[in-house]
Amino acid sequence: MNAPLSVKNISVAYQKKPVLRDVSFQIPEGKLIGIIGPNGAGKSTLIKAILGLIPKLAGDVNIYGQPYKQQRKMVGYVPQRESVDWDFPTNALDVVMMGRYGHLGWFKRPGKKEKEMAMNALEKVGMESYADRQISQLSGGQQQRIFLARALAQDARLYFMDEPFVGVDAATEKAIISLLNELKNQGKTVLVVHHDLATVEEYFDWVMLLNEKLIEIGPTEDVFTKELLKETYGGKLAILDDKKEQSVILS
Repeated sequence: MNAPLSVKNISVAYQKKPVLRDVSFQIPEGKLIGIIGPNGAGKSTLIKAILGLIPKLAGDVNIYGQPYKQQRKMVGYVPQRESVDWDFPTNALDVVMMGRYGHLGWFKRPGKKEKEMAMNALEKVGMESYADRQISQLSGGQQQRIFLARALAQDARLYFMDEPFVGVDAATEKAIISLLNELKNQGKTVLVVHHDLATVEEYFDWVMLLNEKLIEIGPTEDVFTKELLKETYGGKLAILDDKKEQSVILS
């Protein structure tokens, strides 16, 4: 059985400055995986390099044993919200139906089936009543839910989500993590760029620690340790525990 994602020796540079160095890993199916590291560690760059959105200096990517270009239909992507042109004149339903275009091809227009799938995806994220709303009129959390619905409509097997919890309210964050767990329970694999260390153990089965190079990847209980976090972030790191909550402080 081929792994959902196999990455071998990926290196990326911006204007000759290395951003990722020789990153290799493989992940199992049906896991919710957090990509963790400091600002500028290359987390978003890694996703974009895997998806061919930016050029690589070197490296290979296989999705279920085949090059990404041959497996696009199996991959869903939710970009960072600030990277999207929210003033584009379209409504929420049309954005979600874009998730079906890869299955339809360029010359076939979405029909009744695609609209039903899109509405079902909107319902799953609690946004069905906003189907006709222009995306520019939605709040940040609502916009994020729309892009999650688009990824759902794509019906992929492997999902990449770049900081989906940034700028959303508590209710939206709860809805997103519930949705991610639903995908995992369906046997799908989800990689999430994440910055809130305090929720890592609650949210993720596996963790990837990244800071220009791969520090470690594996089950959360094995990887999310003081020693490896210090190696990833540098400086001092204190983890404060009590019975109800955990806070992580970096200095």
